[in-house]
Amino acid sequence: MAGTTPSLALVAGEASGDLLAGHLLDALKARWPGLRAAGIGGAEMAARGFDAWWPAEKLSVRGYLEVLPRLPELLRIRRQLAERLLAERPDLFIGVDAPDFNFDLEARLKAAGIRTLHFVSPSFWAWRPEKLLKLKAAADHVLCLFPFEPALLADAGIAASYVGHPLASVIPLQPDRAAARRVLGLADGAPVVALLPGSRAAEVQHLGFRFFRAAALVQQAQAATQFIVPTVPERLPQVRALAAASGLGARLRVLHGQSHAALAACDVTLIASGTATLEAALFKRPMVIAYAMPGLSYRLMRRQRQLPWVGLPNILCAPPDWLAPPAGLSAHQAADRPDAPFVVPELLQDAATPEALARAVLDWLAAPSRIAATEARFAALHHELRRDTARLATDAIETLLAR
Repeated sequence: MAGTTPSLALVAGEASGDLLAGHLLDALKARWPGLRAAGIGGAEMAARGFDAWWPAEKLSVRGYLEVLPRLPELLRIRRQLAERLLAERPDLFIGVDAPDFNFDLEARLKAAGIRTLHFVSPSFWAWRPEKLLKLKAAADHVLCLFPFEPALLADAGIAASYVGHPLASVIPLQPDRAAARRVLGLADGAPVVALLPGSRAAEVQHLGFRFFRAAALVQQAQAATQFIVPTVPERLPQVRALAAASGLGARLRVLHGQSHAALAACDVTLIASGTATLEAALFKRPMVIAYAMPGLSYRLMRRQRQLPWVGLPNILCAPPDWLAPPAGLSAHQAADRPDAPFVVPELLQDAATPEALARAVLDWLAAPSRIAATEARFAALHHELRRDTARLATDAIETLLAR
């Protein structure tokens, strides 16, 4: 494949996958100038010249019951995409996260002789371990974001490479808080809390009111506190409606995008569980992680958990021996261990009340020594994840193409 430009197809779902795929496309185009890629993607990929046959937001759904109304459309898209790719036969298909959509698609393409690569190992070590079997059938190779994953995948007979996390190279090791506040027009001497209730409509629906009500309680306790809410364009009307009803007035700013500026500027963030929590950790910001969903979906997902945490900062900062259940404990028992070490608090489902969220935010604002220790741990994590991701990823891809 050296000297030739491969044809690639990619599928990324949701904002986090779109962001990761955008960085990967930068690396691919640097190695193969003129490279063209098509499939399913979002704004970040489109900015790199990606030909999106469907938008990434079509795949933006989470939970068991929540997917049911969308299932016919998702199955139709996957069938049509598979038929087009089987006809056009790209040199490589890259599935970026979105395992529930991508694994079956990858398996079908792989069985037809099209090479497949999955970018981002599924978090089988945290929940749904059965994904390993599907991954083995789906991917010729896996690019891993976290250093402990390749060995776990090798134990299951799956070829994988650790490439680091692209965001660890994009986000500066020492974010400039003062500059970010100037950009956002925030007062430098008053506390700033960033509210990130998620990028999906369902997330904002279940968390938005709790976050805004918690912010109002924080302001009652510390009147000078400023609040910022970065949001993706499609969520702006929903977030603005919540903001208007919050009673925070001029102390609340709704931002069009600018999540990285918000994380750089804030003293603490109240944030939905997901990739954004890792971004917050890379910005060295203390956080309160929250999540909520319909009750039945939560109970079903909770039964699948294998670890005591849902937030990436807590998982990545945990001692290595915590990533496997101790002998004699089931995965469910291990997930409920009361002695689990938490670097940042997590408040999930019924525990994520506005009062509890506000208390956790205020606890951070009143604990500078705790903040300093957390920033130091996150700085160490940043160095662990900071690799030459572009070279490592494209080296693995070139090796796969040369088979």
